[in-house]
Amino acid sequence: MGAVTACDPAAEHERTRVALAAALARLVELVGGIDDLEAPSGVPVWSVGDVGAHLAAAYLAFGAAVPGGPAGETIDWEAVLAGQEGTFGERIAAVNALSVGLITGAERKRLGAVLAERGAAFLRGSAGLAPDTPVPAPWYGPGRTVPLAAATGLMLNETLLHGLDMARGARRPWPLGPEEASLVIGQAMVTMMPLALDTEKAQGVRTAFDLVLRGGPRLAVVIEDGAATVTRDAPPRPYDCRITAAPTAFLLVSFGRMPIWKAIALGRMRAGGRKPWLAPRLSELITAP
Repeated sequence: MGAVTACDPAAEHERTRVALAAALARLVELVGGIDDLEAPSGVPVWSVGDVGAHLAAAYLAFGAAVPGGPAGETIDWEAVLAGQEGTFGERIAAVNALSVGLITGAERKRLGAVLAERGAAFLRGSAGLAPDTPVPAPWYGPGRTVPLAAATGLMLNETLLHGLDMARGARRPWPLGPEEASLVIGQAMVTMMPLALDTEKAQGVRTAFDLVLRGGPRLAVVIEDGAATVTRDAPPRPYDCRITAAPTAFLLVSFGRMPIWKAIALGRMRAGGRKPWLAPRLSELITAP
């Protein structure tokens, strides 16, 4: 079944910061070796440069939001999101579409330096803060905040996945290890999965998933009548479906970088429990923008 391992929030958050710094260094090296930023990336309709611009915008957003972020670097989110009130997915899609145009011309030509500066600013601004420090995240909804642990996990996730997108476009290697994936899942997805629930599809649904990541965190995902709760290290309870997965495969499948059939065929994901056929429902109810 997989053991439930207790988490030390402060220690895991520090490991996530270390992983983010290492991934950021790899990303800057990757971007510095790409000659054609207009080449197609792993994201449909976005070039390699577009992905980098989006990533730089995400770094700026979180860097400006942390309490110790750089003075003078703020974003007028009311202006950016004007007319974009809607579901979680609609808001994120709108922000993503806007983000690629925020870095153009000469600034895009120094994309690696911009990413290095903004990534470092987030790490400096958040240094020494408790993992549960609230970080404003209005792009997720009016007045929305997320814990610093989730923000750091999201920064790591953005770096890993969009680094992969850029590397695929440039035909360069981009390793993504299970430890990094486990940190993203444990730090960010506990917060983000309930926000990403499709509340319309979830109406009338009552089901519980036991999500077991090999060598990583174990999450209880409970969906009841249009709402979701995700609990780490949950006490024993009955589940309808157990999903056991390798952390890297689960992360890639969750964000559309690997088809689920491939993860299953490679033995990196399987379903069990009383109702294993419910496993695909999780990705239908909780979707990545």
